[in-house]
This record gives sequence, structure tokens and C-alpha cells, in this order.
Amino acid sequence: MPLSISELNILTRLATQLRRDAAKLLRYGDYYEGTHHLEQLGLAIPPDLRQFVVCVNWPRITADSLEERIDLEGFRLPGKHERDADLWRIWQANNLDEESQLGHLDAIIYGRSYICIGSRADDTETPLITVESPMEMTAEISPKTREVTAALRLYRDQDEDGLVVDKATIYLPHVTIWAERRWSGPTRGWTEVDRDEHGLGRVPVVPLINRARVGDRYGVSELQDVIDLTDAAARALTLAQLATEALSVPQRAVLGAKEQDFVGPDGKVMPKWQAYFGAIWALENPEAKLFQFSAADLSNFKTIVDHYASMVSSVTGLPLRFFGQNTANPPSAEGIRADEARIVKRAERRQRSWGGAWEEAMRIVKRIVTGEWDDSFKELETIWRDPATPTRAQQADAAVKLVQANILPVEAAWEEMGYSQTRITELKRMREQQLAATDVLARQINAYRQGVTGNPGANTEVNDPAEADAPPTATE
Repeated sequence: MPLSISELNILTRLATQLRRDAAKLLRYGDYYEGTHHLEQLGLAIPPDLRQFVVCVNWPRITADSLEERIDLEGFRLPGKHERDADLWRIWQANNLDEESQLGHLDAIIYGRSYICIGSRADDTETPLITVESPMEMTAEISPKTREVTAALRLYRDQDEDGLVVDKATIYLPHVTIWAERRWSGPTRGWTEVDRDEHGLGRVPVVPLINRARVGDRYGVSELQDVIDLTDAAARALTLAQLATEALSVPQRAVLGAKEQDFVGPDGKVMPKWQAYFGAIWALENPEAKLFQFSAADLSNFKTIVDHYASMVSSVTGLPLRFFGQNTANPPSAEGIRADEARIVKRAERRQRSWGGAWEEAMRIVKRIVTGEWDDSFKELETIWRDPATPTRAQQADAAVKLVQANILPVEAAWEEMGYSQTRITELKRMREQQLAATDVLARQINAYRQGVTGNPGANTEVNDPAEADAPPTATE
């Protein structure tokens, strides 16, 4: 059946918004993939030498270096120390260990990505959670409530006959609608395929926004600041390649030579490059003169590229060594921490903003599973891995000191060490078994001492099994 007028208006409005942003987003994607080439090379480079164009993929370094430090490890309810097992089960069932990284990376590259939540017909206890690219999805955000009021996913597919079909998913506060449009056949407009009257009261779509502002809730690409500097470095390296090809080898000039001097053993005249790079020249004319010009100094190209790299480092917060700028001495552990202070802080900022998005997604998940909103989930906490890069020894030393000072229990120290929830659960089980075995051993030692002294009522309780190795006392 055809869509209603209001539903069609929403689809048309959001589709227009998606097409409007497509060119800008595609440009960001090209820079990240390293497929964007300079369009204007200037008068110094002839068109037939454009194969020398070099793409400097600093945008990929910028995006990946930030995304690599953002890892979600679970959710915790208020008043609970351990991660929520049911939410983590749903997380794992949707392969979000891998998929969440893709969503975070797209948010960094394009400025935003989206989390979509829906129900499964075959498993009502495990809602479907997917991350979507802004190349295929867009949303309207209310300037009053900051909530999503409508969202659209638009993509192209093929039917069983191989015909192209445009497909759309319209997300509204009380219903999700699936529609399609065929370019051939009796019906060519948008027609409804299915709908889900979920009645959530809110759109089951949560945006992951990068660098949101009060006046811009749609985010900014992390690549925006490095694109112009990347183009500048690409031009410098392109000119360096041309200079290397034409000026890096000393130029020679010959006066008084004859054409026969450049004839090979086969009687054919040698090509110019072969004659130019020949190791030994023999000329018949003794009066001939050979001149050689000095090769060009290409170090100025390195200087300018290093300058551009330092500028990219300053605007991205990445250490200069990430861009291949090596120092004379390897950095120390303290130097590495100081060098990475800005990138660590940037990762922590993303964790805070994206943590709110994932928490909202999990509230919707809980609502789909139970059929009602759980007030306790308003204080849901997202657990992130430490974005810094301490050594294993530093982590262990800090955890031991916190436990010895009774600041943290052992279970919390495992979390500080970065262990997964599965690993923590297993360690907890092993610790309980160890404590139980220790308690049995202590009771056996107490029973033995009571039998030796012949006084069953004697206070010979052993709290530490290591005391069993102590030498007998005078009383014993």
C-alpha cells in the first residue's frame, strides 16, 4: 500500500537532507581511503606528468589513532560493581565488539554515525542493534529537546529478478516503516512493505556525534583540520618527485661530439637516456669538451613536508612521531605519556559523549525486552578501556598499591588491569576456589594441633596456612 502524505513528506525531506550532505561526506571518505587526488597542480607541472602525484594519507593516521583508543567494555547499573551480564549478552549477540568500532570510526571520519535498535521476530529476548553510516542514514534532531524526532535509512538493492530497487526505513517515535520504490513495473512510487507499531514514544535511533556544538548537533569530521595541510604536503612531495626525476642526477653537456660517438655495438644510435647514464664515454674528437652541472639540492622539500607534519600534529593533538618525524633518541616512558596527553584527553572526551549515546541505546533495548521503561537505567554507566598507554608493569604496580591501601578490592583491580568481563568472572571463580581450599587447609591444621595438645578446646585456630610450616613451640 502507498505511504501516507505525512510519511511521504518525512521521507522526501530526509532524503533531500541525505543527498545534500552526500558530496561532503564522500570527500571525507576519499581522503580517509587515500583515493583523493589533487585537482589543480598549477602551471609548474604539465598534465602529462600527473602520474607523479603523491597522496599523503595523514587523514587515515588522524582517524585511526583516535579510534584505536576507544574501546567499550560493558555497562554497569547503579549500586552494582560488576558489569550487567544481560546487556553484555545482547552486546555480544549483535557482534558489537567489532561493529561498535566501525560506528566510532565513521563518526570520526564523517562527523556522525547512527545506532539503530529493533526487535527480532525469532528472539524476543535479544533485540537487534546495528550501526549505520551517515552515507545511508540521516536524522532530524529537535532543537528543543535534543532528541531525534525522525530518521531515515535509504539504500539501493536488487530484487530476486535482478531489478534495482530503492529501499527505505522510516523511524518514527511510535512506528518503524519499511518501504521500497521500483523503477519499472506498474507501481513506481514509494510503497509500504511492512511496519512495526512499537509504541516506544521515541525514535529507536541514537546518533554518535563527533565534536558536537550547541549550534551544531550533527557533528564535525575529525579530518576537517588536516585536509588542507594534507593537500599542501601532497603538492610538495609531487614537486619533489618531479625534481628527483629531472634534477637529482648531475646534468652533462658535450661540445664537439659527433653522432657516431653515440652509436652502439649494433650500429644503432643509443637512446638519449642510455647515453646520458653511460658509465664510460669515448669521443673521437680530441678537442671535444664535457661539462657537468651540479645536481639540485632537494633537502628543501623535506623541510617543508616536516613543517606541514608539525602543523598537522598541532591541530590533531597527535605526537609528531606518528607522522614519521623521528627524534635522535628514543622517547622515554615519561616522554611518551607527556607526548600523548592531548590525544588521550581527546579520546576521553569521545568516551563521555558516546557513552551517553550507548546508554540511551541500552535503555531502548531494555524497553523492548521488558515492555516498560526501567527507571534504574537512567543512571546506567558505560565502562571504557583506559585510552592511555601505560605499560603492563605500571598497571600492575598501581593496582597492587590500591589494593594494599584498601582503596580498591581485588575485583576492582582486575578491572583496572583491563581484563574483560569474561576473564574477571573466571578469575573470581578461581579465587573463590582458592579461598575455599585455604579454609579447608586451615581447619585441618587446627584439628591437627588440637589433637597434639590433647585439649580440643584449646584456642589453636590457624588463620594463615603458612603457619603450618613454622617450627613447633615449647608447648607443642
